[in-house]
Amino acid sequence: MTKRTTAKHKIDRRLGINLWGRPKSPMNRRNYGPGQHGQQRSKPSDYGIQLRAKQKLKGYYGNISERQFRRLYEEAVRRRGDTSENLIELLERRLDAVIYRMKFVSTVFAARQFVNHGHVLVNGKRVNIPSYQLRDGDEVVVVGRMKDNVNVALAIQSNERDVPDYVEADHKDFKGRFIRGPKLADVPYPVSMEPNLVVEFYSR
Repeated sequence: MTKRTTAKHKIDRRLGINLWGRPKSPMNRRNYGPGQHGQQRSKPSDYGIQLRAKQKLKGYYGNISERQFRRLYEEAVRRRGDTSENLIELLERRLDAVIYRMKFVSTVFAARQFVNHGHVLVNGKRVNIPSYQLRDGDEVVVVGRMKDNVNVALAIQSNERDVPDYVEADHKDFKGRFIRGPKLADVPYPVSMEPNLVVEFYSR
């Protein structure tokens, strides 16, 4: 088991949920937290509920750093409209999230590495920044040897997830397009996400 996979499973155990809806999650066998006190449940405070909502959302997108996450929150506040919906849209506009949604990789962690290693072009230009924000209509193309990579082929053939309707994916030509920024209801989260509680957490 790789270090990254272990970290991924630790996130599931710590939060007590199958965050990505994967069949290999340890939560499918033990639906409680790690450690000798993992099965003890106490009623969380309002702060605890808000913190957990933040940890779930951060963890889902590859456990991104607090600094990056807070920056996205601040941008969501600056934008017009509902802050919680804006936050979800900004997270889904990340290049690594879009590669994951297009099913060129099997996990959000693999998506981050995929982009970091320069396997993606955006509108014809190589981009190796996972947090890069895509605009409506941007074209994403997988290039180089990754077209023949067995893990990419397995991700494309997997029935675990479907491509949501706010992105297009042409798996034959290894390319796709980001169509529009989604709303919370459009995003196929395997578990309930509560970005309104995240907004409350940062607004304290």
